[in-house]
Amino acid sequence: MSEIPDESPLLELPPPRSASGPQSLEMALSRRRSRREFQPNPLQPEQIGQLAWACQGLSEPGGLRTAPSAGGLHPLRLHVATWEGLFEYLPDFHALRVRSRKDLRGGLSRACPGQEWVGRAPAICALSADPTRVFRRYGTGRGTRYLHLEAGHAAQNLLLQAAALDLWATPLGAFEDSRVSCILDLPEGHLPLYLIPVGTPMRRPGQP
Repeated sequence: MSEIPDESPLLELPPPRSASGPQSLEMALSRRRSRREFQPNPLQPEQIGQLAWACQGLSEPGGLRTAPSAGGLHPLRLHVATWEGLFEYLPDFHALRVRSRKDLRGGLSRACPGQEWVGRAPAICALSADPTRVFRRYGTGRGTRYLHLEAGHAAQNLLLQAAALDLWATPLGAFEDSRVSCILDLPEGHLPLYLIPVGTPMRRPGQP
């Protein structure tokens, strides 16, 4: 088990559900859509916990995770920005570490040119990576490929889990890296890879 990184407060999350939910995988696949309109109500801790677990959580004791990682190196970090602040998910503890108590969604939205809808999402999940964990073993060429493949695996897990929870989630790669890194306060050299705004659907009449 990993050590807690620092003395920042930890918020325990409800235990993740690993048994069958109300929707099958096939139904989640058919329901997954990239939509950009959300209700303003915040996500519940159970929803955030389930999304975080699907993306980067432990699937069994010993550190094995829900998403594959080249060499088992696990270079990814998952942050969640909500109206309550910025949080980092700690897979070993299934908990959130408080990084900031400021609502940083507006800043993340402004870091995505022409994507004002991002700031209206109740939660913005952000995947970043420590590339040195991979480069030391695989070099920069293939290591870069592995980083992006792993981010795709983790993001798809989150997207399907969102669909299974009847939430909308949209992956976004069009952002200013330096601004996102600054907002997330990433360590030097870490790379922002993906933003995934998530929220409760804002459905129109006749829309599934």
